[in-house]
Amino acid sequence: MVDSWSVSDGKIYVAATPIGDAGDATPRLRQMLETADIIAAEDTRRLLNLAGRLEIPITAKVLAFHDHNESERIDELLDAARAGMEVLVVSDAGMPTVSDPGYKLVREAREEDVPVTVIPGASAVLTALAISGIPTDRFSFEGFAPRKDGDRARVFSVLADEMRTMVFFDSPHRVGDTLAIMAEQFGADREAAVCRELTKTYEEVKRGSLDELAEWAAGGLKGEITIVVSGAPYREPSPDDHVDDVLVLADSGMRMKAAAAYISARTGVRKKELYEAALAKRDEDL
Repeated sequence: MVDSWSVSDGKIYVAATPIGDAGDATPRLRQMLETADIIAAEDTRRLLNLAGRLEIPITAKVLAFHDHNESERIDELLDAARAGMEVLVVSDAGMPTVSDPGYKLVREAREEDVPVTVIPGASAVLTALAISGIPTDRFSFEGFAPRKDGDRARVFSVLADEMRTMVFFDSPHRVGDTLAIMAEQFGADREAAVCRELTKTYEEVKRGSLDELAEWAAGGLKGEITIVVSGAPYREPSPDDHVDDVLVLADSGMRMKAAAAYISARTGVRKKELYEAALAKRDEDL
């Protein structure tokens, strides 16, 4: 369904807030902080602190809106927008819904045909990418690194062959261990950057190999942390990587040459090499 609503209808505004320097607050954010009927904030104290730094009086009804109560608040915020109110949604820093509350609300609003718009602004992900010096033409945001070492190792193992630049959030207390596990799974020489306290007084960007960064951060760091990791280098596909796929198809009844041709078309590995590798492995297994 195409979104449509009249100008007089209420609306939900998902707004980015500064990730550090209050001067990065956009004019539209300032205006909405002054005029919104309801402000749903991840942390109401941080909202009021930001408003104080911006010298903006808050007259709206302020509601706590965080991971633990988002589901319960959704109906209230949707009803307010339906009643013609302007509902402003903000997180502690950066864009709501990006590793912050708001996704469920936006999804429900779309399903219920309640108007939603975005007030763009600061983003730790894009800021870290821009300042990292690591390729930005293709990237993926991987959110917060898992807390437990075993979980981190499993996640990073899956991402080891990811060719796009990757961006992670992490705790300052765990960042040393996270970088060490990345070095094990991605390779010690993989280039990365640790971005700390972006746009704040003590902003710092440390770039180097994962091994070097893990040693540097071994004792932990302070502040908000974003890690940018370069993608895996391109590797020519090998017959050994896909020979089992050929054999699975052959065992299911497909002729070996046809199976090799099918896998070749999907992977780019030469059909003849796949066919010969599959025959050799089948002979070994007999």
